[in-house]
Amino acid sequence: MTLIGLAQLLSRPGAADANRAASADAVATLFERGAEIVVAPEMAVPWYTTDREALEPLAETLDGPTVTAWQQQADRHRGLVVGGLCERSGDSIYNSAVAVDASGVIAHYRKLHLFDVEKHCFAPGDLGLSVTETGWGSIGLCICYDLRFVEVVRVLALRGADLICVPTAWVRGFDRRQYREGELIAHAEGALVQANLSQVFIACTSQVGSGDGVELLGSSVVADPYGRIVGGPLSTVREQLEIVDLDLAEARRAQARSELIRPRSDRRTDVYGILHEGEPL
Repeated sequence: MTLIGLAQLLSRPGAADANRAASADAVATLFERGAEIVVAPEMAVPWYTTDREALEPLAETLDGPTVTAWQQQADRHRGLVVGGLCERSGDSIYNSAVAVDASGVIAHYRKLHLFDVEKHCFAPGDLGLSVTETGWGSIGLCICYDLRFVEVVRVLALRGADLICVPTAWVRGFDRRQYREGELIAHAEGALVQANLSQVFIACTSQVGSGDGVELLGSSVVADPYGRIVGGPLSTVREQLEIVDLDLAEARRAQARSELIRPRSDRRTDVYGILHEGEPL
């Protein structure tokens, strides 16, 4: 079994150093409660914004203070941290996610599908969709709006992911509903459907509360390979930490629902297919 920690936080505008410290503290708390993998939100550092002028002086390389802080916690607790930050590479800035263990960054992802005015702020992701073997299982990364494109989860699943970690900053955009406290929001519902269709665990951790001109919806959730909720949904209005116990081997077992129902091998690849970087899956 693997214990997954969800660190649902609000990164306060204009407070990059404090947000970095808060993310590290939340990670440490979840590790101390027994978590082995901790997922922090999208743009946990510096904070979720699309103000390029504000972000440019704060964007970091992968050897910067945020990854260093997460690595220290991963090293201290022999765990894995997945989280989102604003990354600098040359003259470009990216909405990025990393997986960090005691050795440093073991997985690096740049958001492929930029949401709304993110397109005016960030460079589009250019690292593809990768899956990384860890001591707990095979892990894939994507970010928030990427979940609206079913190919993302399917590619990661077909490349062998047992668990897809999704740092998010879920905001209103596709619907105008008002949600009740603790309600499963529509974004989270989509994660459940995709987990079932692609036989993979999906762990989403969102920011929550009033951010930089946006309302962040929380509702962090973990879906199992049958589309069931196994963690959350967390609050829609407040910060919250939760630990979820998963058997990641269930992702492999879920690929055979009966002797004759095998969603992976039942794919008609003679009729249709999916490519990742030119490679058929």
